[in-house]
Parts: sequence; C-alpha cells; structure tokens
Amino acid sequence: MDSAVEVQGKHLKLSNLEKVLYPATGFNKQQIIDYYVRIAPALIPHLKGRALTRKRYPNGVDEEFFYEKNAPMHRPDWVKTAPIWSGRNRRTIHYILADDLATLVWLANLAAIELHPSLALAKDIERPTMMVFDLDPGPPANIVQCCQVGLWLREIFEHFGLQSFPKTSGSKGLQIYVPLNTPTNYDATKTFAHALAQLLEHDHRGEVVSDMSKSVRAGKVFVDWSQNDEHKTTVSVYSLRARERPTVSTPVNWEEVERALKKKDANLLVFEAPQVVARYEKMGDLFEPVLELKQQLPNLKGVTAAAAEEEPHTVEIAAQAQEKPKARRGSAARKAGKR
Repeated sequence: MDSAVEVQGKHLKLSNLEKVLYPATGFNKQQIIDYYVRIAPALIPHLKGRALTRKRYPNGVDEEFFYEKNAPMHRPDWVKTAPIWSGRNRRTIHYILADDLATLVWLANLAAIELHPSLALAKDIERPTMMVFDLDPGPPANIVQCCQVGLWLREIFEHFGLQSFPKTSGSKGLQIYVPLNTPTNYDATKTFAHALAQLLEHDHRGEVVSDMSKSVRAGKVFVDWSQNDEHKTTVSVYSLRARERPTVSTPVNWEEVERALKKKDANLLVFEAPQVVARYEKMGDLFEPVLELKQQLPNLKGVTAAAAEEEPHTVEIAAQAQEKPKARRGSAARKAGKR
C-alpha cells in the first residue's frame, strides 16, 4: 500500500506501509512512521543540526541491515545536508540533517529504524556538546547491574558539580549523558571519560571493566568511554532499536534507575514505542537539559596524563591529589575529587 502525503508543505510518497518490520510483534512500517511523527516534538531538537548516521533495515529487523552516512542521491531537494570531510575515507560525506518532521518521515519511510547523531553540531564538528558513557552488560549481567554503575558515575559527577542524565539504550544497557555546551574537544572528553572508566574499574573490579576486549566482560559492566569520538555515534534518545520488539532508547530519571536496582527488575527499564509516546505526553522531555545546560569539563591535570598511560592506580592517586576535603559516600566519588 502506497500513500501520498503532505508534511509541513512537503510532498512525500510513502510506500509499503503494511510491510512488517518487526516480525515477532507484527509492528509495521506505518506504525514506525506513526511513532516518529508522535515523538517528533521531543526527538527533533536532539537531532537538529547534527550529522546523522542511519541504520536501515529494508526487510525488517531480522534481516540484513546497513549503515548509511552519505545522503542518497534520490533524496528530495528540501532535505538538508551538511558536508563534512572524512579523513578516514579521504572524501567529503554529505550527512543528512533531520531538522524537521518531513525529513524524519522520509527517513522512516526508508526503514531508517535507528538514528545515530553526532555528539557535536555539524557546524562545529570537532566540539562535542556532551560526554557519554555507554554501560554495556556482559551476560549474565543485565541493565540492573548497569543501574548500579550508573549511580556510581552520578556520584562522581555530583562531586565535580556536574549534572548527568540517564537513558536506556533500548537494547541491553544504560547510557549516561553529561551535557557540556561549552568549549571543549574530543581529546578532552575522551581522555576524561577513559580516566573515569579506569577509576570505576579500579574501585569495583568485580563489577566493572574498562577494557574494550569482549573476553573480559562476562558478568561485568563495560563502561564504554570510547564513544566520545568524532568518528563514532551513539543511538539517539527516542530512537527505535532493531530488537525483537520495537523498544526505544528512552530517557529515564534517576529515581527510576534506583527503583530498578532496588527491585532487581530489568523489565522496569524496557519501553516500547507506544509507552514512550505516553511517557512524553505525561512527563515531557526528560532529556531537554542535555540540549542547553552549560557545564565545564573539570581540568584534571594528573588524571589526563595517567589515563594516557592506562594505569588505573596512577589515575586514583592523581585524582586524590585534586581532592578537596569533603565526605562522600562511595570510594569512587571520594577518590575522584572535586575541582
């Protein structure tokens, strides 16, 4: 079934609307488009002005997929793009900017189920506006263990005077965002994130790993600091995920994280598309502060040097040297210190 529609004055032809893209639930393309239309007021501000990598599943989430960075040749002339030089590919890539509802609907019609924006705005691609920690559980660990690690991270950030915001990955884990919106670069955010991941690993060796190797992750939470990179993207808040069911990367509040940990119930942090729309209508955009909140990345002289050498114990000592006397719960927070 095809349909011609007009969205904000833009004409689109939608195709194969009845095609099921989530076979386990019967969730079809029309429902995907409907979800993105309903969540657009919350989602578009988080995509606007950012180079967008799309993960497309033309035959459904159980079939072959592909990543798409360059804008396709057949795009409508009203779809905005941003030319960004890729040193790795030695060419300019024309990324799509999903700045409006019509573009979002057009992407959904292409079965771009997952949306992965840059951490920086396209106009200043080398300056991330946020720092992200992707908490990835190694089975049999699950999102419950990620909640504990997330709360440890929050405590460290609070010690630095930083606010942080959690969201589900929509898959297995939890992601913690620290909005910056102040001058910085990826060298600073990536080094700082790596240092904190090492510090957590040092303090909680039974629960946390900072090593990229998958062989050491069993039963632990991998604190993925490497996402803080110009060449990587993290799934957008409110993006659908290509899982068995139409789950969504959903913003949550810290009380919900604490509740899931207390009850040891991973299902408390699993949200599908209709639930996410209802949550937004009731709670608003819990991730809105990530767009505007201005925070300075702490300048940890000792930690940055130590992180480059990948010596967790040295990171601990360097961080202690920065500490102001202040009693905090949790060894990681005490050792990290406050600028």
